Amino acid sequence: DTSIAAAKRAQPRAAGDRERILALIRDAQYTGATCDEIEVACGLAHQTASARINDLMHDGKIRVSIGRRPTRSGAMSRVYITQEIP
Repeated sequence: DTSIAAAKRAQPRAAGDRERILALIRDAQYTGATCDEIEVACGLAHQTASARINDLMHDGKIRVSIGRRPTRSGAMSRVYITQEIP
């Protein structure tokens, strides 16, 4: 019951985070954005950014591109783009 209550409290913030992430990816167009880039640009913890990216993918708003880019640590990361990009 405490997890359910916490999830309900987080819903408005999560919706705002999804909108900010979607706008960032949309503005990047073909370049897209990695989770690491989203974390930095939006000031989000990795867990939060990753969860909101998963939400957007589940909703069909974004998808993984074929490209990969290095993160701040040098690991290669998926690049997310909007569904409108061919």
